[in-house]
Amino acid sequence: MAENNFRALASANKGKTYFLLAAMGVLTWMVAYAVLTYFGAGTASTIVPFAVGISLIGVWGSYYGSDKLVLTMTGAKVVTREDAPELFNVIEEVVIASGLPMPKVAIVEDSAPNAFATGRNPDHALIAFTTRILEVMDRDELQGVIAHEMSHVANRDTLVSAVAATTAGAIAILSDFLMRIMFFGGGRRDGNQNQNPVALVLSLVVLILAPIAALLLKSAISRKREALADATAVSFTRNPAGLRKALEVLAADSTVVRQKSNAVAHIWIESPLDAKAVSKLFSTHPPIEERIATLRAMESLGPQV
Repeated sequence: MAENNFRALASANKGKTYFLLAAMGVLTWMVAYAVLTYFGAGTASTIVPFAVGISLIGVWGSYYGSDKLVLTMTGAKVVTREDAPELFNVIEEVVIASGLPMPKVAIVEDSAPNAFATGRNPDHALIAFTTRILEVMDRDELQGVIAHEMSHVANRDTLVSAVAATTAGAIAILSDFLMRIMFFGGGRRDGNQNQNPVALVLSLVVLILAPIAALLLKSAISRKREALADATAVSFTRNPAGLRKALEVLAADSTVVRQKSNAVAHIWIESPLDAKAVSKLFSTHPPIEERIATLRAMESLGPQV
């Protein structure tokens, strides 16, 4: 029963992720349709590919160099077994349980307990830990954190995030570019004279609201991937108590990592920016209390076999 529970949670979060990605696709279509309605096919055929191309180059470039980029932005330093033998031992336990390749390991000199995973696929994965998390967590708690980060690797979350960021970036660039053209009097006024005014107003509304909607969808996708990683971690360790206790340690500590840029906030096991979010809708992680409650409920079902 317990195994069916975490498998059901994992399946549900995968399904919600696919739904949200599909919603991003629909939103992209709506923006493209708004462009066609307001500017006509000729202008749209030039602008849309241009905006999408810029976003694809930027985001996919970051995706393929994600490990090096994140190391630079977080100040993480790659270490070897000789540097941290006990940490490597616990990581290898999770590697064996997950069937994944051994990732690179890095440590971040920071007084806040936290960890992250990056890399474009399992063969290029890297997991990192702050010095503080290694100090405050026991073996079971650390194993839970490692399993969570390895779950991000197994679930290809870097790829999913890149797809979401690419789509949201394209929508933001396209909407901003077209709004500027509208503001300065661009567009096909001759063609617009024959257009339904209601359709033109709706197109304008779509272009204004689309970037906000894309950001909300991207944040929701990130939250579902975090919940999926929690459930997948339990499938690796069969021990929801380890991750649950680790999250309780994080919840009790109010310090945040120094490197808390928007660009990398979503990769940490506890986001350093969610507490400052205007709304939970813009948070990249589920509330940590909800994650703890979910894991506690899984514990009540008995041993994970």
